[in-house]
Amino acid sequence: QEQLVESGGGSVQAGAALKLSCVGSGFTFSYYSMAWFRQAPGKAREFVAAISRNVGTSKYADSVKGRFTISRINDRKTVYLQMNNLKPEDTALYYCAADRTILTAPLSTSQAQYDFWGQGTRVTVSS
Repeated sequence: QEQLVESGGGSVQAGAALKLSCVGSGFTFSYYSMAWFRQAPGKAREFVAAISRNVGTSKYADSVKGRFTISRINDRKTVYLQMNNLKPEDTALYYCAADRTILTAPLSTSQAQYDFWGQGTRVTVSS
């Protein structure tokens, strides 16, 4: 049974940093591109960042470029999201997701492309 478990969320002041982690189990982690999405209260879930299977490429939403960094360690079956200079508009439930894909496939920003999801970790940023 594939499983993704996120952690690292919390409540912080604007300008602070947080690092989210997502650990996978029950599947071959290195076969999957990984992504982070988020859903703010009352809004649709949106793409945040994605990283390729071999760490060769990454992609970011414009709203987080220069502040967030996605990374992964395949031996640990873990993907990370380092979030710096957090803003109140970053407040959301953050989900990680896995996309079974070939090595050369482009990274997807579409939720429909992703095969399974974690339960989310909450991030609250106050001004």
